[in-house]
Amino acid sequence: MPKQTKPKQKQTTEDDLALLDELGLDTVPEKPKKLSAKEERIIAGFEEIEHFVEEQGRLPQHGEHRDIFERLYAVRLDRLRESKECRKVLQSIDSRGLLEADNDGHPPLEEDITDEDLLSTLGLDATTGNDITQLKHVRSRAEIKSAEEIAQRNPCEDFEQFKPVFENVQNDLDTGLRKTLKYQDNAAVNQGDMFILDGHKVIVAEMDAPFIADYGRQDRRLRVVYDNATESDLLMRSLQRSLNKDRASRRITTPDFGPLFSQVEAEDDYPTGYIYVLRSQSDDPFIAEHRSVVHKIGVTSGDVKQRIANAKKDPTYLLADVEIVTTFKLANINAKKLEALLQKFFSSARLDVELQDRFGTAVKPREWFLVPLEVIEQAIEKIREGTIGQFRYDPNTASLKQL
Repeated sequence: MPKQTKPKQKQTTEDDLALLDELGLDTVPEKPKKLSAKEERIIAGFEEIEHFVEEQGRLPQHGEHRDIFERLYAVRLDRLRESKECRKVLQSIDSRGLLEADNDGHPPLEEDITDEDLLSTLGLDATTGNDITQLKHVRSRAEIKSAEEIAQRNPCEDFEQFKPVFENVQNDLDTGLRKTLKYQDNAAVNQGDMFILDGHKVIVAEMDAPFIADYGRQDRRLRVVYDNATESDLLMRSLQRSLNKDRASRRITTPDFGPLFSQVEAEDDYPTGYIYVLRSQSDDPFIAEHRSVVHKIGVTSGDVKQRIANAKKDPTYLLADVEIVTTFKLANINAKKLEALLQKFFSSARLDVELQDRFGTAVKPREWFLVPLEVIEQAIEKIREGTIGQFRYDPNTASLKQL
């Protein structure tokens, strides 16, 4: 088959130009018009909208459930349609007819509107610290709400049970008792673990039995509670993927009280010591009525009996004799940290009482709690096991609840 060749394009000759000149036609090529900075900005913004339409096959839409940039393009397109100046600049390049649709009755375009102005229209802060060009970690709503990655969040009906947990955790973060660490890819997730995901503190409240999912991998169904009073029922691997995708995700550590039951003595450790639980013999009507659950919890390095010898004269002991209910012998323990841990753990059940010492000074004892003895013993056992961070004390049921 003979090879086809393109016909040679005829070149414009001097004779052609002379003929065109005789016909009165201008043969001088028109110089391209130089655009102002504002016109260039208008065209650049319009081209972003055109690119969106080309990719999505539709016009950008308004709505809080839409991606932030789609909402930005929708507002921008409305403004461009309403501006005579913008329509004049864009008329020759609007090949898709995007400017011809009716507007939605938004206010007229300002003289020199910017992306920051458009973001402000959306109710978003666009100050220097929140420059739109710096929104590196913003993910689309479609991605955030992907059914595979994040299950539907529903109102948490028993959030009052979790609210004090989140409040205590925030206080621990503020005081340095807890820290946040970058979540490591597919790191372990256990019941009671806490994370920061999509800007919210979350807690793994429940964890079902493991099962074998696709590709022979083990998975578990979780109940995850968020600090905005919502919860979701999702798979462990879905939570892990969400934590991996969120560049700002963090793991919240358990309280850092240092070594409590160490094999190596620290500077302020006791060679031997005791956790002791006391019961007051006070005739105060309230204490008498609740005597079986009103306990003082403390730690000492000496003899407990010697320490309580003058209890009747000491407001710390409610100005009454006390009964030693039980003691736990310890060795190589950081007493200050242990006391802080115990008192913080039972802080929701602290006895609110004020007494006057022998000088008439008001004293509020801080080591008395409305807690059953068996629950105190359970808490001490959790400290021994190193799992106390996975539990909280529920004063309504007078029991330990796993987080």
